[in-house]
This record gives sequence, structure tokens and C-alpha cells, in this order.
Amino acid sequence: MSFWESFISDLLKGWITTIEILAISVPASVLLGLGLAVARVYGNRMISLIASGFVALLRGLPLVVTLLIIFFALPKLGIYFSPFWAAVTAFIMCSGAYQSEYVRGAIRSIDVGQSLAAQALGMSKLQEITHIILPQAFRRALPGITNEIIYLILYSSLAYLVGVQELFAIAKHFNSLQFRPIEIFSTTALIYAFMATIATLGFRRLEMKLRIPGLEVT
Repeated sequence: MSFWESFISDLLKGWITTIEILAISVPASVLLGLGLAVARVYGNRMISLIASGFVALLRGLPLVVTLLIIFFALPKLGIYFSPFWAAVTAFIMCSGAYQSEYVRGAIRSIDVGQSLAAQALGMSKLQEITHIILPQAFRRALPGITNEIIYLILYSSLAYLVGVQELFAIAKHFNSLQFRPIEIFSTTALIYAFMATIATLGFRRLEMKLRIPGLEVT
């Protein structure tokens, strides 16, 4: 088998692992971001304080440090993660913390009249949040969320640090065997660029689909 046949075959396996990581991390981080934002804005003092502390902690740590703590430090406390789930957990926590800031800001930007109108219609607080506030906040926060997800696609390469055989790990392994960095890392970079571009175009279409005429955020 030639170098390229062997390389592309293994790289494809690594790419599939990367996709599996992202398929779990992306939606879970969005849900975590929404939940943290709602907890910080609408939760009681204790819930808001816990959510704010979680966000401050995760935003204050480099992603690589969070990843290494989860994989190497938590086992000392009896909490074990496989390499794959350590990476997924770190990505969800860090990305969710950042996304919560976009959503929180979007919630705060919604006119208080929206809440008053919901109350006048007899809606409960939960109905107001889920049917009135969050749909608008999500639309406003979507550009920031999109940006964070693009970062997540690129940062998924850090999973190699804990032994996940994802895209970058395969490329790094092949380079150590063949020492052909130009071909290996250029190909790998193109794949990451392709994934980021597809995600950008997909979210741009989503923004257009969710756009409400007359209420565009400029």
C-alpha cells in the first residue's frame, strides 16, 4: 500500500472520530449555554451564583488545562473518563460556558415590554421564557454561538492530548513515521478548513431561515 493510500485510509478513520466528538459536543454545548444563561438571569440567588461561578471558572481556564484536569486529575478523586468522553466533556463544558455569555447578553437585550406583555396574557414565567424570551434571544445570540462552534471544530484537535485517535492525532502519528509534514499537515489543515466552511455556510442558512423581517440584528 502506498503512502497516500495508507495515510488517507487512516485519516478517514480519525476524521470519523472527530465528527463523532463534534456530533455530541456541539448540540450539548448549545443546550448547556442556554441552560446556564437562563439560570444566571432567572434563577434565584443561589442558582444564579452557582451558574455564574461555573461560567467564570471555565472561562478562566485554558481548554487544554480543563481537558487534562478531567482526564488526569479527576481519577485521583475516583472519577474516571475514557479518552473520548474526557475530550467530549471538556469541550461541552468550555464551549457551553462561553456560549452562555452570548445568550445572557441576548436575553438582557430584549425589551422589558416583552415580559410585561407575556404577564398580561396570563403566561407563567416558564411559558414566558420558553415561548417569548428564548426564541428571540437565540436568534440574537446565533452569530456568537456560530463563532464559538467554529472554534470548537478547530479545538477538537486537542483531543489527541489524552490519546483520542482523531484527525490531528492520526496526522501527527503519520508524520512521526514518514516525516512528510508538508503533505500530511496541509491535507489535515484542508480538512479542518472544509469542516469550518461547511459549518459557517450551514449556520448562515440557519440565520436566514430564523430571520424575522424588520427585526434583524445589525
